[in-house]
Amino acid sequence: MIPLSILDLSPVPAGGSAAQSLRDSIDLARHADTLGFHRYWLAEHHNLPNIASSAPDIMIGQIAAATRHMRIGSGGVMLPNHAPLTVAERFKVLEALFPGRIDLGLGRAPGTDHITSVALRRRQDVRDEDDFLDRFQELLLLENNGYPKDHPFSSVHAMPNDVALPPIFLLGSSNYSAQLAAQIGAGFAFAHHFAGYDAAAAMRQYREKFQPSQHLQQPLAILATAAVVADTAEEAERLASTIDLNFVRRAKGVYAPLESPEVALAYDYTPIDRERIAKNRERLAVGDPAMVKSRLESLAAETQADEIMITTMVYDHTARKRSYALLAKAFSLTPPHAMPQPQTA
Repeated sequence: MIPLSILDLSPVPAGGSAAQSLRDSIDLARHADTLGFHRYWLAEHHNLPNIASSAPDIMIGQIAAATRHMRIGSGGVMLPNHAPLTVAERFKVLEALFPGRIDLGLGRAPGTDHITSVALRRRQDVRDEDDFLDRFQELLLLENNGYPKDHPFSSVHAMPNDVALPPIFLLGSSNYSAQLAAQIGAGFAFAHHFAGYDAAAAMRQYREKFQPSQHLQQPLAILATAAVVADTAEEAERLASTIDLNFVRRAKGVYAPLESPEVALAYDYTPIDRERIAKNRERLAVGDPAMVKSRLESLAAETQADEIMITTMVYDHTARKRSYALLAKAFSLTPPHAMPQPQTA
């Protein structure tokens, strides 16, 4: 059976608080840990009223401490926002505290609007061009002590220097990251839940061009997709109406907190709105457990995904937990034996 994982953006519901959404993420992670999910990744977004997840490294530490079985990681750290040395040190610390349970997913986009991205980087050497590759190469050079002896950074070591970086995954929504991940022998996670690029094509390019590395001998492709599961198809459709309204608003540049199904179903959609919803629904699996299981299995077969990562952006936290529980049961997930925790002083 294909492994299932979770991508959590810590959604903020209308009338709720971002602080509670972060606490709900820890609660959901504890729940998922008992269900047999393989990974739990936290996103990085900024200046968005409907998403509370702005500091994945902090949340990774909190959630890793609250769970026992799952791998916990970033989906992802938006590398343009951070100095590579900072990323290396934070994830080495996490790996030291939770050995063998941390993933480092890296994204190419800033995860926000242009002005906010400038505010995030205003003390850095901000350039108009895409400098992701430069930052990524610097991260690898720091990890591998790859700077020449005459380079100023040759004496710089990411601490703790006796801990290796956790496994690296590149995130993408086109073929760029797929090809780069293949070239360096890293894992690859494709954002099918919002990408316009064909997922199967990206996954195929990654596999065809994959070059084994010291960290990964075989390609490891994760497909991130959106799903809503409920006891009945009718209830799932009701819950998914929140996603429909959120998508329509985003298309208009409105990033408001997630509305309840009651508000979403009563919204006065235009014909263009309904066209957008129909198009987005092509990427979304909604229904009872058997329906969603069938849809996800077909998607996995089509894309040759090694793993499916689910994001469920619904209004109600209890309904979100129920959705993952039904999905786990449908796929017969079972939690592994508890991993030993590191000794503390």
